[in-house]
Amino acid sequence: MEKQPLTFIGDEEAKVRKSSKFHPSIWGDYFIRSSSLSHAEESTQSMKKRVEELKVQVKSMFKDTSDILQLMNLIDSIQMLGLDYHFENEIDKALRLIYEFDDNYYGLYETSLRFRLLRQHGYHVSADIFNKFKGDNGSFISSLNGDAKGLLSLYNASYLGTHGEIILDEAKSYTKPQLVSLLTELEQSLAAQVSLFLELPLCRRMKILLARKYILIYQEDAMRNNVILELAKLNFNLLQSLYQEELKTISIWWNDLGLAKSLSFTRDRIVECYYWILTIYFEPHHSRARVICSKVISLISITDDIYDNYSTLEESRQLTEAIKRWNPQVVDCLPEYLRDYYLKLLKTCEEIEEELELNEKYRMQYVQDEIKAIAIAYLQEAEWGIERHVPSLDEHLHTSLISSGCAVVPCASYVGMGEVATKEVFDWYSSFPKAVEAGCVIGRILNDIESHEREREQAGDHFASTVESYMKEYNTNEKVACKKLQEIVEKAWKDLNKESLNPTKVPRLMIERIVNFARSMEEIYNCNDMYTNPNNKMKDNISLVLVESFLV
Repeated sequence: MEKQPLTFIGDEEAKVRKSSKFHPSIWGDYFIRSSSLSHAEESTQSMKKRVEELKVQVKSMFKDTSDILQLMNLIDSIQMLGLDYHFENEIDKALRLIYEFDDNYYGLYETSLRFRLLRQHGYHVSADIFNKFKGDNGSFISSLNGDAKGLLSLYNASYLGTHGEIILDEAKSYTKPQLVSLLTELEQSLAAQVSLFLELPLCRRMKILLARKYILIYQEDAMRNNVILELAKLNFNLLQSLYQEELKTISIWWNDLGLAKSLSFTRDRIVECYYWILTIYFEPHHSRARVICSKVISLISITDDIYDNYSTLEESRQLTEAIKRWNPQVVDCLPEYLRDYYLKLLKTCEEIEEELELNEKYRMQYVQDEIKAIAIAYLQEAEWGIERHVPSLDEHLHTSLISSGCAVVPCASYVGMGEVATKEVFDWYSSFPKAVEAGCVIGRILNDIESHEREREQAGDHFASTVESYMKEYNTNEKVACKKLQEIVEKAWKDLNKESLNPTKVPRLMIERIVNFARSMEEIYNCNDMYTNPNNKMKDNISLVLVESFLV
């Protein structure tokens, strides 16, 4: 169907109201009411003291370890247990030694581990090092087939590939079926790791959720270090206590805001919003940034639902114009039910700006610009829905990369980050560089693959997803379209991997926010849209991170 000009839309069509119903919040006021969540002050201080004692012991391990393999295993364990922010200097020093080390005589496990650790930290390491594991016929040698530990190491390393590294694509295809076939033969700890990473590879996992799950695996490992294990449990409990306090504060703010009740057609997902932001940064020194970003993403979620699930086209136009003008004096131009929301959107952004230091206040202008852009994109999609227009994939992505929210959220994540978030960083980000584009591609397409059927069933005038666009443009079926779109996601991950290698155009810490948000999209949309439909898996994951502490 060819696109019809918007002016052909009749007045009555522009006034048709959409209607969707979402599952109510499964958490309610749990994080406000539950006084038993946070540890007592005396207990918290005791844990902090013990953590400092254990950190000294772990730092001694770095000093006392001269064996490169032991150093690599130490770093790997610390990273997967969520402890690496305590030992940044020690890890950086160790990585320089690892980079200079000749690994020609290493086996599959060691070679893959070295490659992954260095790539994760931005080092350029050639994928050609894996050629030594291939035979004359160009395939991986058969003697590797039973080496589960080595295969898992290669499997995780293969997901850090960039464009043109064909051997890593081959490694990915080779290792997965081999690991599946070995799964029932493995000892408990290794089997648990294989199962975990077959579900989603290590470098695409949310760090804090990985730490929570990996602690349980690590404690069953016969080769575990009990000092590191104790530190990991205590550290997690302290982090969780902080998260609970942050979420209590945010939940009270959310209730006082009152939009979930006044706009009952929207998704009431403040707990899920906060959990999502935890994926961008879980470290304690990013507390301010998490609170700020959680407020922004919760308002973006409401804005999305207004355009996507309730407002008429006429109302969408009015709201877009008001957001573009960003002035409380235009509120009377909006329908009654949108006025409170509009004023609170502006007021929240104003309050965030007031919390910032004088030399940081400019940052919120960049967030406001992203919110204006997302409103324009939402309106375009609403017009497409009314027109029954199915755009080409390129035309679709030109708009839907913005409407995905994957541009505004990382930008908002920078606002509270401190001195590292310079004006140069915000200027770089607002230019929509390759890293930002890649993150948006990952989020947009994964969302569409998992949610397009639900959205198509809910509203007859819902605009086409990238799945429908691909099907129409290439005259193919849904299964093929989803497979091809997943290939586009993999290409975007290669872009992100490349942009993360040194030297980066901005501090790697800032690019890592984008990477972490892309990881969250992999986790959230791994088997369903767990944000819109917070199923048992989503609830269990949130409980693991925000409710269930470790006995130490």
